[in-house]
Amino acid sequence: MPRAAKIALLVLAVAVVIGVISFRGLRRRVSVLKDQDQTADEQARQAVLAPPISTPTDQEVAATIFWAAGANKIAPVQVQLPLSADPVHRARQVLLALIDNPPTSSQRTIPADTELLGFYVLPDGTAVADFSDALASETPSGILSEQEAVDSIAQTLAANVPSLHRLKILIHGQEAETLAGHVDLTGFFDLNATPTSAPTSPSGGTGATSH
Repeated sequence: MPRAAKIALLVLAVAVVIGVISFRGLRRRVSVLKDQDQTADEQARQAVLAPPISTPTDQEVAATIFWAAGANKIAPVQVQLPLSADPVHRARQVLLALIDNPPTSSQRTIPADTELLGFYVLPDGTAVADFSDALASETPSGILSEQEAVDSIAQTLAANVPSLHRLKILIHGQEAETLAGHVDLTGFFDLNATPTSAPTSPSGGTGATSH
């Protein structure tokens, strides 16, 4: 083979090796940028879904939030939150914390895409919480998983807003027969009768009763 051809082949081989190395480096950079974009997108999504609620009466307190503790049980966890003195704002604040800030993904009781569309309190102390469709469509169907979701909402409200007496859950402004096929949502959940024991290591929770 002529020397010129050998040199050309050698140059081509070197160029191929350099191209492969550069391509791998480019793929790594693209992967890193993709992960960064996904993290930023998730943060932006959470900011849109659950903008922070603040009021002039907010005070940093130890709030009690009920998250999953394994085996379809829930347990109270104390977290520092700025909470309002107004019952409606305070209820919204603790529910947003329940949805958005579980300590770990395995402790989540409410689907991450769930939005709290509205919350108000009737004169008799009945709380009405209106959630987006994601609460029903993304909660795993089953009596235990559905009860865990409802209990975490009810017990979190009972622990932090003692003036509430019972809870009505709506899905996108409408009364639903069940959460995801099992737990009845046509009645009310008693908040007064819900135990609100001091936070401990995860060991379980007590379900709210509907009637």
